[in-house]
Amino acid sequence: MDTSAARQAIFGRIRTAQQRSNEVSQNELEAVQDYLRHHPHGPQPHIGADLIAHFTQQALRMSDTVAEVASMAQVPAAIAVYLDALGIAKQAIAWQTLDTLAWEQAGIAVAYRPPVNADLVGITGAFCAVAETGSLLLLSGPDTYASASLLPETHIAILPASRIVAYMEDAFALVRNERGELPRATNFISGPSRTGDIEQTIVLGAHGPYRVHVIVVLDV
Repeated sequence: MDTSAARQAIFGRIRTAQQRSNEVSQNELEAVQDYLRHHPHGPQPHIGADLIAHFTQQALRMSDTVAEVASMAQVPAAIAVYLDALGIAKQAIAWQTLDTLAWEQAGIAVAYRPPVNADLVGITGAFCAVAETGSLLLLSGPDTYASASLLPETHIAILPASRIVAYMEDAFALVRNERGELPRATNFISGPSRTGDIEQTIVLGAHGPYRVHVIVVLDV
């Protein structure tokens, strides 16, 4: 469901209450950019020079599973091995941006569309990842539907190693540099969905995927 009109209406009412025009002025945009450029970073932990190793360590702590492949061409076969090991049927929905990979050759039936309740596996890319926390950053768009990482029980994310940044601040800076502004949905994913609401016992898959499997592609 497209909520853009409702979102703009809410922002419009806020700007009217602040006695501003409906359209954001160039001066306002420049003031925000200046603030972001000069706003000091908070304390940052030392994570070392090997971003891949630190990301992997943190992702595993978050109950992800992680595999490495040498190139994008090896991704479908790696996913087939992963699904076979779990005993899950090799059927998935995926982002439209992944339609050039040889899924059929790996024996995986892939549909390029947002998921429905019956879809058990969702395959996505990632805009980038944060080594500090082991988190993935996914940006929504017409071909990168946010629901692909949220509704299926198993979420498989394809992550180029070159897109791993050190800190959360670096991830936001990368979005600003490459996209200019955040899209409608910006999701940081740190492991499978979990809750500790019942007797403080951690249960996975409470509000989203039971599993998050990250395939790090080294040669991209």
